[in-house]
Amino acid sequence: MYSVVEQLAGSAVPAAALESLILPSRVPGYAPAMLDELTAAGDVVWAGAGALPGGDGWLVLAPADSAALLMPPAGEITMTPVHEALLTALDGGGALFFRALADRVDAQLRAAGETAGRGPALVTDQAVAAAIWDLVWAGRLTNDTLTPLRTVLTTGRPTADPNRDTPAARMADGVTASTPLTSANGLLPAGAPVRPGGGRPRPAGRAGRTGSRRPGYGRAVLPSRSGPPTVSGRWSLLPPAEPDRTRQLHALANTLLERHGILIRGAVMAERVTGGFGALYPVLRAMEDAGQCRRGYFVEGLGAAQFALPGAVDRMRALAADPGQKAAAVPPTDPWASAGPEAAPTPAAGDRPVVVLAAADPANAYGAALPWPARPDETPGGHRPGRKAGALVVLADGQLVLYVERGGKTLLSWTSDPDLLGPAAAALADAVRDGALGRLTVERADGGGVYDSPLAQALETAGFRPTPRGLRLRA
Repeated sequence: MYSVVEQLAGSAVPAAALESLILPSRVPGYAPAMLDELTAAGDVVWAGAGALPGGDGWLVLAPADSAALLMPPAGEITMTPVHEALLTALDGGGALFFRALADRVDAQLRAAGETAGRGPALVTDQAVAAAIWDLVWAGRLTNDTLTPLRTVLTTGRPTADPNRDTPAARMADGVTASTPLTSANGLLPAGAPVRPGGGRPRPAGRAGRTGSRRPGYGRAVLPSRSGPPTVSGRWSLLPPAEPDRTRQLHALANTLLERHGILIRGAVMAERVTGGFGALYPVLRAMEDAGQCRRGYFVEGLGAAQFALPGAVDRMRALAADPGQKAAAVPPTDPWASAGPEAAPTPAAGDRPVVVLAAADPANAYGAALPWPARPDETPGGHRPGRKAGALVVLADGQLVLYVERGGKTLLSWTSDPDLLGPAAAALADAVRDGALGRLTVERADGGGVYDSPLAQALETAGFRPTPRGLRLRA
């Protein structure tokens, strides 16, 4: 498991695909406890690298001893007093469970308001939880387990506050203890009564047994000792980044060479390296001069700026020497290279190895080291594939056969050959049945209705069932 983390170190992947596709394809019998064991022991660190819709986001894993060198730079967010209090509470090292962290945030806000006393908390648990996830996706905070991340991905939101969009839930914008709890200043919903003496407000919208509930306001969200499930575990600051940019780039170049074997501009751009290939190029040239890598025209048609490890060059020469192989057709990023030897592809009809990958997986060469191939009968301005979060690719013997758009409603195909479509559709169906994708309903294919595409027969043979909306398969 640790060796797989080393393979993926520093690469931003969709969080939703990490434990459904990316790690299971590399670790036989993968279970979440395997990764949690490494993070809880302090051997592996995870960080956010940008939020995505639906509670998803870009996630980066790295060994703890190289996290300062490989983690992406922190992102910019709009800081509020709650964000600042969270960072201050964790400053100086150490990790805190949510309740201790929320209590420190509340104490800091009270001190800032120069108000003493034991009145109601200035911010709700949900407001603190939302601020925590803002800082997580900005690359500021991490946790000793991925359990809260799994909860966010399951619920599709970072907090479980039913009044998340009400003024009362937006107290993270800066509230002092001396601010009165009134509807006029937006700290309570309009009409919500306040108990004498400044106690907690009563839940609004319940006039009695026969009273009607006002839209948007329900039972008050009471704090729990452990806090919301989206913030379980111990939170801490990410290790500070290595101040020497050259050391950072050298570590990143070594990691990319190990991951891809042969490194070109497209692969570096797909890895979202700050500064792009231009920032990495001087370091690669210096490594070439030191004999740590080689530069050459290894793969035809992919530019002259190609760097490779000696072992990768020897492998390419062996392929070129095999009369049954065409060296120019071998992707510089072998679909199995970054997956490792554990990711044995599933045998399919005709002995074609078929694999389902996240489109943004480093093991997918298309859209990175290799351009997306043109599709038959493709129209200008039509639907194009991309290395998007939530999208999938199905490769048969390294050849791109299917692209599944996020949500699974739209498919693109690169062949009408049943000998390729059949195994690809079967592999996609197996991924759904294994629970990697959930329910999948294909409505459109290649710019038209799915029933008008050669894909329809292949999908039905694989187990998809016709419905009024399209071809459906449940997990």
